[in-house]
Amino acid sequence: MGYIQEPRKIPFLLRLGIGVAEKKTGKIMEPARLLSWYPKAAFSSGILESLVTHEDAGISKRLLQLIRLQVSISVNCRFCIDMNGNDFEQQQITSEEIAALQGEIALDSVTSLSHSERTALYYTRSMTNTPAYEDDDIVEEMRRIFNERQFVIIATTMAQVNYWTRLIKGLGIPPAGFRTDCSLNEKVCEHADQ
Repeated sequence: MGYIQEPRKIPFLLRLGIGVAEKKTGKIMEPARLLSWYPKAAFSSGILESLVTHEDAGISKRLLQLIRLQVSISVNCRFCIDMNGNDFEQQQITSEEIAALQGEIALDSVTSLSHSERTALYYTRSMTNTPAYEDDDIVEEMRRIFNERQFVIIATTMAQVNYWTRLIKGLGIPPAGFRTDCSLNEKVCEHADQ
């Protein structure tokens, strides 16, 4: 349970949305339930979540999941690591890549990451840090590799996850149990337990 309890009575439209999210994920979605205390925040967060890009021309599901994981790990949001690390094997994300996202090894040393993936991850790290810093070389490389639409999708994906990580950490929401089998890759689970 988070720092506060969910309201006893959740407005009807929010209950519908929460029901859809919980049916889709198979988990209790405590973030949505707690946001019910302030319906405007719940609705706007739901709209934000419904507009998340999961795949687009030129940007793979794998890259988007790497970005989501990088933000989750950088902010150390246990719920987000758990959720965004779910089924990472389906995107062929390796334990070595997870170690690089965690900063245990250099991104440049991981040969399974493409140049465009490494560039997007460096960009994500720089913008996720507090305070965010602009590295002109990284920005220029992003502009060289990605077209304007792809750049916006990467930036909004990173920003959306940053929103959720900060909100979820602010409410003290624990992991929901998406990654129940840590034997597949203990690094994500270990990091989520910290």
